[in-house]
Amino acid sequence: MPADETSSPGAPAHPAYDAVIVGGGHNGLVAAAYLARAGQSVLVLERLGSTGGAAVSTRPFEGIDARLSRYSYLVSLLPQKIVRELGLDFAVRKRTVSSYTPTVRGGRATGLLVGGDGTRESFAALTGDDREYEAWQRFYGMTGRVAERVFPTLTEPLPAREDLRTRVDDADAWRMLFEEPIGVAVEENFADDLVRGVVLTDALIGTFADAHDPSLLQNRCFLYHVIGNSTGDWDVPVGGMGALTDALAGAARAAGAEIRVLHEATRIETDGTRAEVTVRSPDGEHVVGARRVLVNASPQALAELLGEEPPARAEGAQLKVNMLLTRLPRLRDHSVDPHRAFAGTFHIAEGYEQLATAHREAAAGRPPGAPPSEIYCHSLTDPSILGPDLAARGYQTLTLFGLHTPARLFAADNRATREALLGATLAELDAHLEEPVTECLALDADGRPCIEAKTPLDLERDLRLPGGHIFHRDLSFPYATVETGRWGVETAHANVLLCGAGAVRGGGVSGVPGHNAAMAALGR
Repeated sequence: MPADETSSPGAPAHPAYDAVIVGGGHNGLVAAAYLARAGQSVLVLERLGSTGGAAVSTRPFEGIDARLSRYSYLVSLLPQKIVRELGLDFAVRKRTVSSYTPTVRGGRATGLLVGGDGTRESFAALTGDDREYEAWQRFYGMTGRVAERVFPTLTEPLPAREDLRTRVDDADAWRMLFEEPIGVAVEENFADDLVRGVVLTDALIGTFADAHDPSLLQNRCFLYHVIGNSTGDWDVPVGGMGALTDALAGAARAAGAEIRVLHEATRIETDGTRAEVTVRSPDGEHVVGARRVLVNASPQALAELLGEEPPARAEGAQLKVNMLLTRLPRLRDHSVDPHRAFAGTFHIAEGYEQLATAHREAAAGRPPGAPPSEIYCHSLTDPSILGPDLAARGYQTLTLFGLHTPARLFAADNRATREALLGATLAELDAHLEEPVTECLALDADGRPCIEAKTPLDLERDLRLPGGHIFHRDLSFPYATVETGRWGVETAHANVLLCGAGAVRGGGVSGVPGHNAAMAALGR
């Protein structure tokens, strides 16, 4: 492996590496593996004590053998092409249920169960006939056809807008997804408030927007949530999200990449053909030379490293809660077993009007009175993340993702607002349970309930996500504009590439920006 070279900043030395990658999250590891397999010398610099970034598995509860996907938790956008080409020992597992949404109709607890046997019957029981079910089939048949056409383009050079439109080859689909607010399509296709809300949620994950926002930010979010692997399925990573990033780190090392943890890049200087990266490590500060630098961090962090004017500050809008339960709670809707209800995405306070009200309240600077959220139970699909004793005793993990909670709500008092919002969110869940979920919480080795909550400000502190934004910045449509390069990873500097979630076609656990930055670096 090449040795580090030191020199004075401002005078780029002869490159010691073909590529230095700043940040050892999953996209940086993908780029490292591709470049090293192409015969390039690669150094990955990771600020934290381990690789993985937000795609990690950890034991957050003291003395408890449960490895939770602490931040990101489901997989849809990771192309099998990347898994196959890098030879990753990594698998996902299908969930038996897509979603369950509890509600009260006519004073009776009921709900909508989607996926598996009984979907049609569940729609009919909720709405009284088959019209909403048939509309659901038509609408998601349309998104499925779009997914088959759009998803393969994510690992190709960026298509022009008209080229992508031609590829979609469906004027109505293009209008609904790319040209007018998704709220129009939701209201055109569905009549039931609850069904409308279930559809809209895919437009709001990590995105603070109204269904009719003229910016179409919600459309961009919706698109990425329905095109994954040409199906839109959101699958469970076997062994937790850390299984993916461990496999990626192994693939990068096996190909010859060098990975250094506790090494923080603090500055990048470049003349367009050679670069120097200043690195802070436990041994002090030194400078590494490189032909090119790939930055697996936010556009804001990239600007800071280059000493340039940062872009407008991003803002995250989610509450992330991890829990470990001794058992699943009983439901007020006795028609569905909790093991089926929690096997998919469990929607809470996500009716269409509820989502609109929550957005209005948060936009006015108030935490939503009925916070919308959704829950996923990893251990029902993949119990391997639990120690054998916990699994044998029926313990389960729950991950809750709250919507419409922008970072601005926590600015005055992050801790107090977090606790108040967590309480209100759990109260919305409890409204559909026969017992408070807190009564099902396991206790850690010190006797504390196994529950943790993370606000956007917490994510900014822990992971340096700007404003806690899980996509680093607002998502973009997956086509070229005057501001994008050939792959959507290019910057103003010819030998500096952005390989993180803030690249065009970034966001989510996909590896796509890492793949595309590697292809750009290799001139493919």
